[in-house]
Amino acid sequence: MEAPEFFLQLAIILVSARFAAEVAARLGAPSVIGELVAGIVLGPSLLGWIEATEVIRLLAEIGIILLLFEVGLETDIRRLTRSGGESVVVALGGFIAPFVFGYLLCRYLFGQEILLSLFVGGALTATSIGVTVRILRDVGRQDSREGQIVLGAAVIDDVLGVLLLALLYEFSLSGDLSLVNVGRLAAFVGLFFLIAPLAAKLMSNLISHYHRITEMPGLVATVIVSLVLAFAWLAHAVGAPELLGGFAAGLALSRRFFLPFGTALARDQPLADEVERDMKPIVQLFTPIFFVTVGLSLDLRQVDWASAFVWLFSLSLGFAAIAGKIAGGYLLYREHWLMRSAIGMAMVPRGEVGLIFAELGRTAGVFDGATYAAMVLVIVYTTLFSPFWIKLFYRLYGHRPELATTVSAPGAGRSGAAPKDRGAGPL
Repeated sequence: MEAPEFFLQLAIILVSARFAAEVAARLGAPSVIGELVAGIVLGPSLLGWIEATEVIRLLAEIGIILLLFEVGLETDIRRLTRSGGESVVVALGGFIAPFVFGYLLCRYLFGQEILLSLFVGGALTATSIGVTVRILRDVGRQDSREGQIVLGAAVIDDVLGVLLLALLYEFSLSGDLSLVNVGRLAAFVGLFFLIAPLAAKLMSNLISHYHRITEMPGLVATVIVSLVLAFAWLAHAVGAPELLGGFAAGLALSRRFFLPFGTALARDQPLADEVERDMKPIVQLFTPIFFVTVGLSLDLRQVDWASAFVWLFSLSLGFAAIAGKIAGGYLLYREHWLMRSAIGMAMVPRGEVGLIFAELGRTAGVFDGATYAAMVLVIVYTTLFSPFWIKLFYRLYGHRPELATTVSAPGAGRSGAAPKDRGAGPL
């Protein structure tokens, strides 16, 4: 591809992603759905204007690494201390049940191979923090008791999901999960947990020092992006997905993560704020490319929509995805059914995390075209419809006393009503 043609295609991708995301948001749907639709419209499914070339896929890979960096950066383990063991119960239930349901359906009802069944089950374990936070803010429940439980559980699901993704990636490369391979991956994760606070401390000291003496702007963004890419390279070097390196880098620099990770930047609050402020535009620039590329990778014309397999496969997995997450909420058997239902429904959206699993399954050669399309349909089901049924649920039952308790931030009092939406921002 000639450079001018690539520039035009990239401009079309960025503008289309932004426009489609705005339309989706105004219709009450998550912006990721709009970006996915933009890719479907531009790609071979409809207009055929843009092909997912290697250069575009490379930019999309950078986008997903930066997205996982942001997920790690915004991970807030303090939510777990406020919601206690309830978040752990919901997370484990909502992680294990969809994985088992998806695997059993795929393996024994549809007769698929073990690796494909594992990837399908893994894709169903995800919970999108971004979509969930947006929905809870829309209904004014982000600081409610069920909101704190859900967000704490979503944090655990993110960590478990990324680790499972790394294991499945290793399985797809080696063909087995030997003790040596699993041990190497576990050692890699443990190594990250050891070097992350040291890296964060070193980087924060360097940034603070040179930020005070340099007259050139952009130091924070340059150093942080370099760190993320270096962690991604290290992840690949030991046989794990590159995106795991981005996630680990985010954890290392998160001022809200548990000790010792949080100590590195917590002592320099202005610098921590600057890291988030400078990185957000970069993340927001690259991540839409990933979601558009997912749409570009779909060729819906090649899918036999008259085939009962596609619809039966996607609808049955969609049911398993929804039922598995709701089952996690109902494990809190001491809670009122309204509370359990609210928690389970809020855990349903898969969003960008589910698409990460689906895309890795496709690039690893595990999913064929029909299976990949069916998995994207499942993610669309759970992501697109969740905001509508959750808003309807709170419209009908939000006034009930069983859902009226609001959990305040540390040091603040309690109130019986949900606070107003304070607008979008980090968790």
